[in-house]
Amino acid sequence: MLRYIFASELNRYPRLRDTMFRDRADQFKERLGWDVSVTSSGEERDEYDALNPLYVIWQNPDGRHGGSMRLLPTTGRVMVNEHFGHLIGDRAIADPAIWECTRFCLARGAAPTVARALMLAGGEVMRSFGIREYVGVFDARMVRIYRMIGASPRIVGSTGEGRHQISVGLWGFSDKSRLRVAQRAGLSPEISDLWFRRAMGARPALLA
Repeated sequence: MLRYIFASELNRYPRLRDTMFRDRADQFKERLGWDVSVTSSGEERDEYDALNPLYVIWQNPDGRHGGSMRLLPTTGRVMVNEHFGHLIGDRAIADPAIWECTRFCLARGAAPTVARALMLAGGEVMRSFGIREYVGVFDARMVRIYRMIGASPRIVGSTGEGRHQISVGLWGFSDKSRLRVAQRAGLSPEISDLWFRRAMGARPALLA
């Protein structure tokens, strides 16, 4: 099922929390070879995890992490402005209708439907928080994955070539896209909406 959890509430779900950060270490450090910090307990965390982001998480039936992504409003500190500004002309993105999506992670062996479910969940957040677009940084490996999900970004800047290319993209999410991604995820829009409302209640209106 899909979970929507702010960092300040992660301690309520210790198994989900711990397996998410360990899967991040496995994906970004071990499989992709990124220069990221891993704690002595085998977890990948960075400075943006301390800013109370909203995590969208696929929880497996056994309570473990299956996939996740991290969301932050661009009106505060975000990775794209602080580390990848050269890809967007050194002009900071600071718009309440644009949020940053980072740390898109899939547990080892996750079914293809998990990535699609996460994209669907991202759309639920957009609809309820009044978000027009997500901005994110991704490598060439992700292009095929986004195409498979049915949620390819509009690229606004890139560097490098071939499999070493790094890009910044913007994602919108229309009602038509929502239906298409839901179908590919094997989920009904109704159950997706129910999971979101159970998790968030009336809080999106307070944060808009």
